[in-house]
Amino acid sequence: MSASVDPSRYQTLVFDCDGVVLDSNRVKTRAFYEAALPYGEAAAQRLVDYHVSHGGISRYKKFALFLEEMVDGRQGPGLDSLLDAYATEVRAGLMACEIAPGLDQLRQVTRESRWLIVSGGDQEELREIFHARGISSHFDGGIFGSPDTKDEILAREMGRGNISGSALFLGDSTYDHQASSQAGLDFVFVSAWTEVPGWDTWCREQGIASVESLQQLL
Repeated sequence: MSASVDPSRYQTLVFDCDGVVLDSNRVKTRAFYEAALPYGEAAAQRLVDYHVSHGGISRYKKFALFLEEMVDGRQGPGLDSLLDAYATEVRAGLMACEIAPGLDQLRQVTRESRWLIVSGGDQEELREIFHARGISSHFDGGIFGSPDTKDEILAREMGRGNISGSALFLGDSTYDHQASSQAGLDFVFVSAWTEVPGWDTWCREQGIASVESLQQLL
């Protein structure tokens, strides 16, 4: 169901990065495939399928599982080499992909709210990219990512009082919904760049509010 949400009534807004703030889901899906390709096309596609169905999980866990369960005994690059190949591919894409339309305007109408990024992406990479693209100052509550999980980040930042009062999580994956629900945050699904198949049916069955993009919140 389409959401009618007033973001300015929330004291804290928590954003996923990929598919919500940046149009980067396809960048990362392609990077997983290219990094895993030395193990063959079938293995690389298995990693992509797992990645798409487990959005929001860190690259560290995905590549570790890939080496444990998806390579059919083939020899190839180790974990560190896979992570390096992925990071190289991803960085170029993150610097070039589209930033969510309306992000600056949304910051203006919610200037009394604290903003955080809680992502499955690498934390240091996120901070570097957001700074380079000129949007890091929007997120006065901090930019957080892996190797910590979203569950760990939310629990830690709530314990610190960095997430307080009424709080809304804007995400585009089933894991985003799971993590925000467990933390007691309201949730809105952002659909325009999601890779969740059948997201509209899932949202309707779960009674989850959705918007096409952040611009729809203005």
